[in-house]
Amino acid sequence: MSTDLFSPITMGDIKLANRMVMAPLTRNRADGHNAPHEINVTYYQQRATAGLIITEASQVSAEGVGYPGTPGIYSDKQVIGWKKVIDAVHAKGGRIFIQLWYCGRISHPDLLPENQTPVAPSAIQPEGEAVTLDGMKAYVMPRALKINEIADIVAQYKHAAEMAKQAGFDGIEVHAANGYLIDQFLRDGSNQRSDQYGGSVENRMHFLSDVLDAVIEVWPSNRVGVRLSPENSFNAMSDSNPREHFSYFVSQLNARNLAYLHVLEGDMMSKSASIDYRALRNHYNGLYMANNGYDKARADKSIHNGDSDLVAFGIPFLANPDLVARYQQNLVLNDADSSTFYGGTEQGYTDYPFFEQATTAEPA
Repeated sequence: MSTDLFSPITMGDIKLANRMVMAPLTRNRADGHNAPHEINVTYYQQRATAGLIITEASQVSAEGVGYPGTPGIYSDKQVIGWKKVIDAVHAKGGRIFIQLWYCGRISHPDLLPENQTPVAPSAIQPEGEAVTLDGMKAYVMPRALKINEIADIVAQYKHAAEMAKQAGFDGIEVHAANGYLIDQFLRDGSNQRSDQYGGSVENRMHFLSDVLDAVIEVWPSNRVGVRLSPENSFNAMSDSNPREHFSYFVSQLNARNLAYLHVLEGDMMSKSASIDYRALRNHYNGLYMANNGYDKARADKSIHNGDSDLVAFGIPFLANPDLVARYQQNLVLNDADSSTFYGGTEQGYTDYPFFEQATTAEPA
């Protein structure tokens, strides 16, 4: 029997019904406490037929915020909100991990406690603008973290991991991609430190290693995933040799017996790729999750050829709560409304029809 998207798979000690993963998707619809509420419960429960849901990126502290309306996992209110989401997903037989996030320089004083300056590995101002409650504003010059402050942020990740466990998640994903704080340490375009957290490829991995050490004190390692994006230029990111550097990072993860490695393949800004991702995948001994522009045919081929074990889908799951059934039955997909991606109400969030609803609504 051939292996395809709909084959079950065991991930650590969890059995997933299929290999279709709902990718983490920032939707900016948390409540005033940066906590999930009823609209989020409905949204995630609708998509519970995914083999695994990875939640939208969720900040590990108030200092980790980078956008308005994004959920966190550091307060009691947030735990209560996420527990309702988790219970709803579990009631439908789904599995759900939370993605842990610290935005670093991709933030703005308007979003942070006491209007503090965003932090980064090095004081390098990113090009672009931050989303604030008062509209778009240019990113500011970040402040380079001191050694003791790095330890404080690692402790915030551990606290968030504890809160995620208290809420009842099936596991956690450490967001080390897409230009946020851990990725800022990994890539030499944003990390120009000369201490043990910068310079060599070994030193640039130090922060990610510290974070993993901390969260694995809370969770079994096979309930922890990691997301990387070797050549994504989003958030003004660059690296002098992503092929060599990320081959090292990936190989170093092997000793940890993680749930999976989740890789955003190529550059989401240009849809191009210069790295041989099968070669990168070959450096990793565990489950490999592919992401970035996959459709059913490409995903099936990737899994059948052994290029990946799981495939994460973003926009297709956003617009099709029943994406698994639609792919299984080769049904037409809903079109995604990009104007409702970030912020707003139920429109473009929980009102995308299931296939039966869509066909019933069509005129005779």
